[in-house]
Amino acid sequence: MAETKSSQTCCAPFCFNSKKKQPYLSFHSFPIDDMLKRRWIWAIRREEGPTFIVRKGSTLVCSKHFTEDEVRVRESGRNYLTPQAVPSRFTWNNWGEVQLRQTRTAKRGVCCVQEEAEMESADVALLVQEHDYDSRPPPGECNMLLGALDEALEKIKELEELVSRLTISRSLLDRWCVSDEDFRYFTRFSSKNMFMVFWRSIEPSASKIVYWSKAKRIGISTAEKEVVKPSPQRKMQLIDEFFMFCLRVAVGLRERVLAELFGVSTSTVSRIIITWANYLYLVLGSIQIWMTREQVNRTMPVKFQQYCPNVRVIIDCTEFRCESPEAITLHSEPFSTYKSHTTFKALIGVAPCGAITFASKLFTGSVSDKELTRQSGILDLLEPGDEVMADKGFLIGKLLEVVGAKLIIPPFKHRDQFSREETERTQAIARLRILVERVIRRVKEYHIWDCPIPLTLAGTVNQMWSCCCMMANYQGPLDFEGEVKYWKE
Repeated sequence: MAETKSSQTCCAPFCFNSKKKQPYLSFHSFPIDDMLKRRWIWAIRREEGPTFIVRKGSTLVCSKHFTEDEVRVRESGRNYLTPQAVPSRFTWNNWGEVQLRQTRTAKRGVCCVQEEAEMESADVALLVQEHDYDSRPPPGECNMLLGALDEALEKIKELEELVSRLTISRSLLDRWCVSDEDFRYFTRFSSKNMFMVFWRSIEPSASKIVYWSKAKRIGISTAEKEVVKPSPQRKMQLIDEFFMFCLRVAVGLRERVLAELFGVSTSTVSRIIITWANYLYLVLGSIQIWMTREQVNRTMPVKFQQYCPNVRVIIDCTEFRCESPEAITLHSEPFSTYKSHTTFKALIGVAPCGAITFASKLFTGSVSDKELTRQSGILDLLEPGDEVMADKGFLIGKLLEVVGAKLIIPPFKHRDQFSREETERTQAIARLRILVERVIRRVKEYHIWDCPIPLTLAGTVNQMWSCCCMMANYQGPLDFEGEVKYWKE
């Protein structure tokens, strides 16, 4: 279907001159003579061909399509066309410089009217023959054209599917992280090799991930009845999504900054962060990190074997500041008298070798260390004969006696001065217990905990805390060389 033009615009194809925009041009109606009108229709090459409808006074051709000899100026200043003028300057012939057909330029002599009419009729017949817009190719050629068209359409479809499956040859992770130092800063993994080992271990299951928004829309009841298909692949590579989660947790970048870096919307960043937090919480939570008695003894440093050979775990509590709720009735629950502001509180357990073997969920800051230990679930993991090392504030001796375990804490001052043995024991426990402080510092080096936790993350903060504790074990063993030198007398 040909494009429609207004009455103020030139009707020639690929010409957009109008009376309003080009007032210096003159616009001319089609001639009344049928023979000359047909020559005009053929010359401008409209898609309709001979069926092109010419409306008197509204179908115009601008003067740009005529030669200078064909456009004359009257004494009044208005332009007019010479008789027998035909438009010949168009975009397809470079505005008249290249002629598509040979025209006869020899001047005709004076002849009779009958010969003139016969020659004009022959010209029109020749023009119609050369430009038969309504003619169709032979049946055989038509079938060949249709076959070639179908083949081209099929090839285009295959190429479109191939392009849709193509991903960027180089991920954003490769452009940001080059050295091991880059990986330690942006991901908190000790090296590129350690990061890739972790990634290859989770990649098979991560490729089947269902995004949080889709899982929420489907609901638990539907997911239990039928297998939920994984979410479709997005324009971001899967490893870049994990890298985005690392930047949010390890570096502490805000969602708006991540949206600008990865070229996605803020809602997409939020959806990816929540999805990966829940996914890693399920995957890493299935790993058995609680060490058996034999594993603890096999990896126990010499100083522990010397002073407390039966210790199973070293425990301590840590707190993270959070935003204060607006409701006054809810303000007292997360308020910590130790930190003097609202916090989330958790219990962490470390084996003598420095590995995190227990991490409780987050509680409100008002809970005591004793109550947190009782509700955390660590008592169910202890066995008779185990020893638990803690600070003086952990008054959990009676709780441990129920399961047959023993509490190791620095002795309380009961006389004016400690004995030599009590002094040595106090110093030894303090130096050994510092191990859990160093591990907690590793977890807090994930910069998401630098700022107060917004209440909007209340539904995901437990998963992020657990992920940070699990991934901290991938940073490698702690350096005991400095501690050994410090213990030397």
